[in-house]
Amino acid sequence: MKQEEIISKINEFLIEEFEVEETKISPEAPLKETLELDSLDYVDLVVILEGNFGIKVKQEDFTGIITFQNLYDYVIGKSQQTIVN
Repeated sequence: MKQEEIISKINEFLIEEFEVEETKISPEAPLKETLELDSLDYVDLVVILEGNFGIKVKQEDFTGIITFQNLYDYVIGKSQQTIVN
């Protein structure tokens, strides 16, 4: 899957699952504030990422994800590792 496809897929499920306007999603926007995430929402987000991309998300990895770009980079990196392994 290409980077653009991954980003598009992430944005689609964020819009649907967290009922956020597409215009509010931009690479530099803060993930937590934009999606109004609480701790349970983070669990939902991890489950969605793992289910949609076949990756394993570690809690300690997720603490460094501040912006949407951080999220995109993380998923793209993990997806590439999955292909290699």
